[in-house]
Amino acid sequence: MKMYLYPLLVVIAASSFGIVSTIIKLAMRSGFSVSEAVTSQFFIGFCIAVCIFIVTNRSKLSFNGVKILLFAGILTGLTNILYGHSLNFLPASLAVVLLFQFTWIGMLISCITKRQFPSRIELISLIILVAGTIPAAGIIDVDLSQIPLQGWLWGLAAALCYSLFLYVNGKSTASMTTSNRLVLVSFFAFTITAVFQSPEIIWNGTLFNEGLWIYGLALGLFGMIIPVFLFTIAVPKVGLGMSSILSAVELPIAVMVSVILLSETVTTLQIAGIVTIVIGISLPTILDKDGLLKNVKTKYKKSSKEVAKGSSI
Repeated sequence: MKMYLYPLLVVIAASSFGIVSTIIKLAMRSGFSVSEAVTSQFFIGFCIAVCIFIVTNRSKLSFNGVKILLFAGILTGLTNILYGHSLNFLPASLAVVLLFQFTWIGMLISCITKRQFPSRIELISLIILVAGTIPAAGIIDVDLSQIPLQGWLWGLAAALCYSLFLYVNGKSTASMTTSNRLVLVSFFAFTITAVFQSPEIIWNGTLFNEGLWIYGLALGLFGMIIPVFLFTIAVPKVGLGMSSILSAVELPIAVMVSVILLSETVTTLQIAGIVTIVIGISLPTILDKDGLLKNVKTKYKKSSKEVAKGSSI
């Protein structure tokens, strides 16, 4: 059961992230900017995290391992900020493809930190994922010759930050509950977002008087609370390389949710790309069950003492 539980948590967390882009588009249709939507996401996300901590904890807030959580929060905020900047220069489909490069960047980081090459199955899975990304995002007909360099740089920087977020979030913090960790990560994420985005929405009436809080609540849940909570539990058990592969489910979810909520059209080519991505995600679990189970067991034994408290609310 553990063999499938932790990978499933990674998939759920990544799927939650996949909903965020559609919610931001809905907020934009209501007259709010990307900057305002992102700021509301992290402010309300932080408020929810505080409420969860108060309800589920009787102990005081712990700051053990706060350096790791500082980086996790900053990387979470920077991913959204950089991705928002890339949308100023890139078509949405291309911006998604560039963000999606976290799959191979995460694998590269895993190889460097572990000083070992990925398995054959992981490499095959990664190639299939990259092959399915372009048709799934509908980028085939995009004219790339007119894309400015800044757009490419912002998009790839967002992918790098997301990969580093997965890596840092996989680090255990001894003697700290998951809700404690969630409060600190969300606080640092909101702080970095407030510096570069639109903190004025909190006091000028935009957030609560004009209805932005509705989108902020959805963004806070799907873009902050659920993914950070689940990644905190699952990534240390699954590993960065496999987590990067499983997180590729974010793109198919983003496409499907946009079709349902935004009535966007999806082509046969996009469907083929989505199917290809799902195959790439499934391969490691289907073809290497024993290896995955061994990996989960090994990581569980190594980290059980350190994260026993961190894996409970």
